[in-house]
Amino acid sequence: MGGSAAGRGDGRGSNKAGAGAGRGLSASVPRAARRPRPPPSMQCFPSLVLALSSLLGALALLQLSLYLRVPSRYGKHEERLCRPRGRLPARCAWFLQELPSFLVPALLLALRSPPRLEPLGCRLLCCLFCWHYFYRTFIYPFFTRGRPFPLQLLFFGTLFCIYNGFLQGYYLIYCAEYPNDWCTDIRFTSGLLLFLLGMGINIHSDLLLRQLRKPGEVTYKIPQGGLFTYVSGANYFGEIVEWFGFAIATWSLPAFAFAFFTLCCIGPRAYHHHRYYLKTFTDYPKSRKALIPFIF
Repeated sequence: MGGSAAGRGDGRGSNKAGAGAGRGLSASVPRAARRPRPPPSMQCFPSLVLALSSLLGALALLQLSLYLRVPSRYGKHEERLCRPRGRLPARCAWFLQELPSFLVPALLLALRSPPRLEPLGCRLLCCLFCWHYFYRTFIYPFFTRGRPFPLQLLFFGTLFCIYNGFLQGYYLIYCAEYPNDWCTDIRFTSGLLLFLLGMGINIHSDLLLRQLRKPGEVTYKIPQGGLFTYVSGANYFGEIVEWFGFAIATWSLPAFAFAFFTLCCIGPRAYHHHRYYLKTFTDYPKSRKALIPFIF
């Protein structure tokens, strides 16, 4: 027992000596040679996701109440006597407005420590959300032939894209957790099919609308072909289907809040487009609905 105690004493002594030597060695290393601490990575705060999603839903209801009876004053609904002075060309305006929805999630992904695409949420974000906004930012604006865009609406549209880009990106990169077999889940597969269908309708409808005008023209004509055979707002219908498909595929509160906002924002606009066509063109098809084929 005495030898054991002595051994323990020797061990403690050697440990103290080693610790002292270690402190002395550490103290002798110049600060410049020490490894800098890695920057703290962003963490998931569920309460923040809930608050931002709830605010987005409230904004959707506000949007619906403001523009259900009176359309937003741009494009074909812009009154000649009330045109705002500050406007940008349509191509420039669409590019600037949609750009944050692509850049903000990309920046959040780049700031992830360590940067990787391992979680399924990151892959969903890149393959679906960023895919849509890559098209809306870098392809669509350079082919559109719309009228100049009011600066006031551009400002608020850009703020929304920053807000929503952060919400969707933050949740999918830092908060979303999916089981390993999520890609075979019926919610993912059905949502992905809806997303692809909606995006296809949206892109095809945009193409048909561009073909109505020659370069330099700003007059409005009756859209024909594709889903325009059945509804006046085929491009809006496609985008609504697309984002509800995204919400089902990700099965997340932020995505459903965004899909609801999209419905409340461009759904009424499709209705006002339909009324405009009926009022402007006497030969407009009477069987054509506003937004949902055969229903509304």
